[in-house]
Amino acid sequence: FLPSILRMTPKHEKQEFVTVLVRDPRIQKEDSWHSHIEYEIFIHTNSMCFTRKTSCVRRRFREFVWLRQRLQKNAVLLQLPELPSKTPFFNMNNPHHVDHRRQGLQEFLEKILQNALLLSDSRLHLFLQTQLSPEDIEACVSGQTKYSVADAIHKFASLKRRFPIEDEEKKRGKNDADSDSESSSSGLGHSSDDSISHGCKASTVPEES
Repeated sequence: FLPSILRMTPKHEKQEFVTVLVRDPRIQKEDSWHSHIEYEIFIHTNSMCFTRKTSCVRRRFREFVWLRQRLQKNAVLLQLPELPSKTPFFNMNNPHHVDHRRQGLQEFLEKILQNALLLSDSRLHLFLQTQLSPEDIEACVSGQTKYSVADAIHKFASLKRRFPIEDEEKKRGKNDADSDSESSSSGLGHSSDDSISHGCKASTVPEES
């Protein structure tokens, strides 16, 4: 069963849909003491709002936090849906904790994708359909790259890479306030219902921290 977001259209027109799944949580080790979980975001749609009709990328929790903050800043009159709460008791080796967060992230995206104003924000599309970091997403949206948003989605989907441009600007100190790193040295734990067989599986590469 694939949860889809349907949009009503006149009978003579094809009905638009957006299917979004957050699935396949995987633990990524940062160093001997810290790890984080990346979740696969699968999109399948026939909507004209999307450059690619099918895509898979992997994102961690703090990138969802960044996305919500940026969308809220650009749509101040909207009350955005909440992300699953960040709790000090979260245990990435507990399948129930991981699946509860996964479900919360999926519900967040399902609600976001029902809002036409939020769908017009290029950051959302770059978040959902490229592996660009938040810093590179901002650079693209603000016109600091030679790539357009559509170019970036075609070029950087399912890739863990940065734009080959002024990297010195990217070497700012990173804000750890929204870090979702947890002290852990153990392996993966996730529920089998996240491993849906169809669609693409992006390769997992440990993210720079």
